[in-house]
Amino acid sequence: MKTIRRTLLGLVVGMAITEGALAQADWKTPDIDKLPNDKYGQMVRQGKLLMDQTYKYLGPEAKDPARRYAGNNLACVSCHVDSGMRKFGNPWVGTYVGFPQYRGREDAVSTIEERINGCMERSMNGRKLPLEGDDMKAMVTYLHFLSTGRAVGDKLDGGGVLRIKVLERAADPALGKQVYMGYCVACHGENGQGLRRGAVGDGEGYQFPPLWGADSYNNGAGMARGMLAAGFIKGNMPSGTTHANTVLTDEQAFDVAAYINSQPRPAKANLEADFPARKNKPLDAAFPPYTPGFSAEQHKYGPWQPIQQARDKGIYPPK
Repeated sequence: MKTIRRTLLGLVVGMAITEGALAQADWKTPDIDKLPNDKYGQMVRQGKLLMDQTYKYLGPEAKDPARRYAGNNLACVSCHVDSGMRKFGNPWVGTYVGFPQYRGREDAVSTIEERINGCMERSMNGRKLPLEGDDMKAMVTYLHFLSTGRAVGDKLDGGGVLRIKVLERAADPALGKQVYMGYCVACHGENGQGLRRGAVGDGEGYQFPPLWGADSYNNGAGMARGMLAAGFIKGNMPSGTTHANTVLTDEQAFDVAAYINSQPRPAKANLEADFPARKNKPLDAAFPPYTPGFSAEQHKYGPWQPIQQARDKGIYPPK
């Protein structure tokens, strides 16, 4: 995920890295059903299964206690829509050929396995998968398959989340609650706890995931950032929305993202170690250290333009 810094004074928000066959002429994804049932095909299908049903095989209710790496009952596809194949649905299409890549969060070149483990520790609020284990190998193989026909350096039109104009005011959780009650509550519940497929403990996860609380993503996840969450919401929510038939306005997307991220959620330890090269720290990363002169609240909700202007003058969060 790229730092917003490069685009903010242009005031457009986006993110750099997105089963359903999508009838979009400008968006093609490989067909898993056409893979033979050989070793590679089996590994691809296993990787897709793990990402579609992470809660069942790697979650805290997984039958095998040794494989309970995720700390919540979400799935990878809770944030990567249509098994990572939807345009502007935070897709995985093309991700494999983008690694190894420099990542500002670590100020280092990271592998795709390390990127997966970043999600395991943040969005899944859990712990790292063994790098050489079968589960990691299957996930990486699925991502490899989704990059079929793509070359290193290819630019993906539709990667990440929808680009929307950044608010010139602070996002407002109170207004966001009104949006939530009007558009989100039917699926995610009045208290944001989602809708289970079955009963607690059965390993079947959620039909609609919780958006806050103990079984949701932690505050170190990408979705905990207002600009990124707003772009995802605008292009994919409420259910049935795509980038081509959006329902919410840009302001509604920012406000409801603010409301969701104002609610309690698990805390990721040692967040202050993220973005050791402080110039890389996103403006909406609402954890210390902060850009001098700006509050935690302004980093979380905006307005972000003044923070960007300070950054342009060389004022960055302290080491």
